[in-house]
Amino acid sequence: MKMCAEDIEFTVIRTDRKTADIVIERSGDVIVRAPNEIDDGRVRQAVADRALWVHRSLAEWESLNASKRKRPIAQGQGFTYLGRSYRLKFVENAKVSLTLKNGRWELCERFAAEVGEVGVRKAFRDFYIEKGRKVFGERVAHFAPMVGVSPGEIAVKELGYHWASCGSGGALNFHWKTMMAPLTVIDYIVVHELCHLRHRDHSGAFWNEVDKVLPTFRQRKEWLREFGAGLDL
Repeated sequence: MKMCAEDIEFTVIRTDRKTADIVIERSGDVIVRAPNEIDDGRVRQAVADRALWVHRSLAEWESLNASKRKRPIAQGQGFTYLGRSYRLKFVENAKVSLTLKNGRWELCERFAAEVGEVGVRKAFRDFYIEKGRKVFGERVAHFAPMVGVSPGEIAVKELGYHWASCGSGGALNFHWKTMMAPLTVIDYIVVHELCHLRHRDHSGAFWNEVDKVLPTFRQRKEWLREFGAGLDL
């Protein structure tokens, strides 16, 4: 439900939670998660009371996203994998369309000519998805016992403006773009979602759970906030 207060447009999501929570999504949208029993007037007032924080957060979001750019598919262009940038090299007679080999990306010249830029970007996404299934499978298996949960299926896919999500039956979904982040940040994303299997909100109890498993989570969370916009093709 769309609403407005203090020239701030926001979306209200009603839940069983006890208090209202305001967040700025990666898309720049302002989301208010409010208890079912709070009427619209009180929701607007809650946003109005935090108008200065919301405006500052939106300004910060615009600054962080100003450097976001689309990388050209060109010889020598850098594309990131697990926190490290590798240069792209066109290879004449490659056996596979795209691979990471000997410290560089190798892209089959003939494949690139046939599928064009859209097809090459899809090949990158497919690479991240394939590698992500193994990486996230291993990291979830490592951290799940520490959190004390038994997650369901693990998937790596397109998730829009969400880094990850947890669904019914303990299913965990991770954005393919997260495979560009350092493994330390990937671990934070994994622990974050595993803790959501115990606490569905971002309450103090939730963050305490994250802190028990990853005492350095704040630095990893900050890295994602600061550099997340650059995790793109």
